Amino acid sequence: MPSQTFRRTLAATLLLGSCPLAFAQQATSEAPEETPERLSTVIVSGVGPQRETDEMIGNATAVTREDIVQNLQASLGNTLDSQPGVSTTHFGQAASRPVLRGLGAERVLVLTNGIGVIDASAASPDHQVAADGIDAEKIEILRGPAALAYGGQAIGGVVNVIDGLIAEELPDEPVSGEAYGALNSVNDGGTEGGAKGKFVAGPFVLSLSASTRDFDNYDIPDFAESSRLRALEDADHEEEEGEEEEHEEHEEVRDTLENSFVETDSLAAGLSWVGDSAFVGIAVRQQTALYGLPGHSHEHEHEEEEGEGPGEEEGEEHEEEMPFIDLEQTRYDIRAGADIDFGPFTRIAGNASFADYEHTEFEAPGEPGTVYESDGAEGRVELGTAFGEFDGAIGLQVLDKSLDAFGDEAFITKTDTKSTGLFLYQTREWDSGFGVEGGLRYDSTELENINAGTRTFDLYSSSFGIHQHWDNGLFVGGQISLTDRAPTESELFADGAHLATEQYEVGDTSLDKERGLNLEGTVRWRGDNGFGVGANLFRSEFDGFIYLAPGTTVEEGAIVDEVDELPVYTFVQRDATFTGGEIYADYEIDDGALGADWRAKANVDFVSADLDEGGNLPLIPPLTFNASLDADWGLWSAGASVTVAAEQDDTGEGELPTDGYTTLDLRTAFSLADVGMGQEGTELFLEARNVTDEEVRYATSVLKDTVPAPGRNIRGGVRLVF
Repeated sequence: MPSQTFRRTLAATLLLGSCPLAFAQQATSEAPEETPERLSTVIVSGVGPQRETDEMIGNATAVTREDIVQNLQASLGNTLDSQPGVSTTHFGQAASRPVLRGLGAERVLVLTNGIGVIDASAASPDHQVAADGIDAEKIEILRGPAALAYGGQAIGGVVNVIDGLIAEELPDEPVSGEAYGALNSVNDGGTEGGAKGKFVAGPFVLSLSASTRDFDNYDIPDFAESSRLRALEDADHEEEEGEEEEHEEHEEVRDTLENSFVETDSLAAGLSWVGDSAFVGIAVRQQTALYGLPGHSHEHEHEEEEGEGPGEEEGEEHEEEMPFIDLEQTRYDIRAGADIDFGPFTRIAGNASFADYEHTEFEAPGEPGTVYESDGAEGRVELGTAFGEFDGAIGLQVLDKSLDAFGDEAFITKTDTKSTGLFLYQTREWDSGFGVEGGLRYDSTELENINAGTRTFDLYSSSFGIHQHWDNGLFVGGQISLTDRAPTESELFADGAHLATEQYEVGDTSLDKERGLNLEGTVRWRGDNGFGVGANLFRSEFDGFIYLAPGTTVEEGAIVDEVDELPVYTFVQRDATFTGGEIYADYEIDDGALGADWRAKANVDFVSADLDEGGNLPLIPPLTFNASLDADWGLWSAGASVTVAAEQDDTGEGELPTDGYTTLDLRTAFSLADVGMGQEGTELFLEARNVTDEEVRYATSVLKDTVPAPGRNIRGGVRLVF
C-alpha cells in the first residue's frame, strides 16, 4: 500500500496544482457553453434497448459525476444514502452497502460496469465494498423488479458503478479528464483526491485513474453509545448492586469515535479499440484499504507464567485491542460489443471479470487474526433482438467464485458457488404511447461447502409490465414479477463467532429458496415549465424470507443461547411482506429570483416489513424526507439540503428503537470555468455537512447503538475538468 506521505502528496498536488493546469488547458481550447443536464438520463444497466429514467416503470436513478463528488463519502452506501429509497448499512466511515427499499446485503447486487464486485462485502457489514464511487463516471440504481435481468439475487435491486475505463465511443477531445481533491475537518483534516484521464490515438483510447483518501478517527456529537443502550446498561448494573461480584468501570467513548480511521488507494487503467459500430477493451484495477472496526474490540485474558511476582499467578486481564482490516483486490475486465444484422439479432455485447480479493482482520498490529479470500470469474453475453415490432435481448450469465475464511474468528468455511443463468426480455411501444414489457430468467445455482456438502437450487424469475405515456408528460405504469433467490454461503453454512455483529451466527443447511411476489405501480408527470412529480408504490410478498433472529445452538452437548458471551443468532425462514414507496418532485427555473437559475428537489420514502405470523423484521429504515435547493449565478452557486428521518420503533426481535434526526447541509462553489480556467465543472467548493452537529444513527446498521454517523464536517476542495 502506498505510504501516508504519498497519499498526502497526491491530495496536496490535486488541491494546489489544479489551477495552473487549468490555465494551461485553457490556452489550447475555450470552455464550451454550459448545457443544462436533463433530469431524465439514459440508463445503461437495464437489459434490452436503453431507456431514460422517465420512461421506466420501476424507479431508476442515474447519479452523475457532479453529484457523486458532491455527496462522496468513504463508502458506497453512505455516498448514496440521500437517494430516494436508499439507506446504508453504515459501519463507520469505511464499510457500508446500499439498502434498497429495506433490502440489503445479499439481496442488492453491487456491480462494476454490469458485473458483480466479487468481494466479501455481502458476507458481513464490516467488509468494505470493492467499489465506492470515488472515480466513477456514473452510478445507476435500479430498484425492485427493474433488476430482473440480473436474477433473483437482485431481488432488492442493483447498484451499478460505471467507471468508464473501457471506452465504447471515441471521446470528443484527444485529451480529457478530471481531477479533484478535498480536505475534511471531521476526521482531523482527512484528505481525499482522485484523477482520471482519457487519451485518444486514432481508434485507440487509453484510460487512467488513481485515487486516495486518508481519514483519521471521526468526531461524533456526544457519546458513542446511544442513550437507549446506556439506559439499558445502567438498569442492568442497578439490578446487580449488592452482589459480591465486582464490576470493572470502563471509560465511555465520547466526542471522537475510536478506531474509525480509513485509508484507501486505487490505481486503474483501460485500453480500448473503438470502431464505427464495434468496440473491444480491457481494464485492470488494484485497490487497497486499511481501516479500523469501530464499535467493538477483542478482549484477551493472558495467563502469566509460573514463578512471577505475587498476585500474578492467577492471570490478569489486559487492555482491549483495536481490530482493523487490511484489504486488497485486483480485478481484470474485458468487454466488447458490435452492431450486427443477422436475422432477428441486432447487437452482441459481452463482458467478463476476474477478481482476486483478500482481507486480513488484525487484532493488533502484527497479530493477524482471520483472513477472508474471495476469487472468481463472472461473464455475461447479451444479444439484442428485433422480432417484428418487439425489441429486446436474450442472454447468458455465468458465475464461478469461491469464498473462504480461516483463523480464530472465521464463522464461515470454504464455499464454492457456481451459477448459470439464461434470460429473455422483450418490449414494444405503440404510437399511442402504450407499451408492454416482460422477461423470463432461469438460474441453476450450486453451493459446495468443504464441510457441509452441496446444495443446488433451480431458480425461476419472470415479470410483466404495461405503461402509458401521453404527450402532456404524464406516465402511468404497473408491473408484476415473481423472483427466486438462493440462500447465500453464510445463510447456509455459517457457524461461529461473528465479532463484527457481536453475535454467534448459525446457518441452516436445510434452507429452501426464497420466493418473492412483487407488485409495483408508478405515476409521474413532467411539464414544459420545469416541474416534475412522481410516485412509485410497491408491495413484495416473500415466501420463506431468510433473516437472522435470536436462537439457540448446541455447545458441548447442551442447548445454549449464548456462546463465549455472544448471543446466538440463527438464520431462519419466515413469510414476510414489504410495503412502501417513494414520492419525489423537482422544479427548475432559469433566470428566476435574484437572477439565479434555481433547482429544487424533494423526496420521501417509506417501507414497512412485517412477518406474516406477527412482528417486524429487523434493520428497516424509517420514513425519511430529503429536500434540496440550489441556486446558480454562473460565477457562484450555493445550495442547502435537509434530511428528516423519523423514529424507527417498529423493531425486530432483540432490537432497540432508533431515534429520528434532522440534518442540514450547506454548499457553495466558485466556478473557475467562468473566469477562463478549465472546462465546465471546474470549481472551488466549500461544504458544511451536518451543520447542527446532530446525532445520527441509522436503523439499518447492526451497530446503530454503538457507531453513530460523523458529526459536523467542513469539507473544502477543488474540482478540475479538462
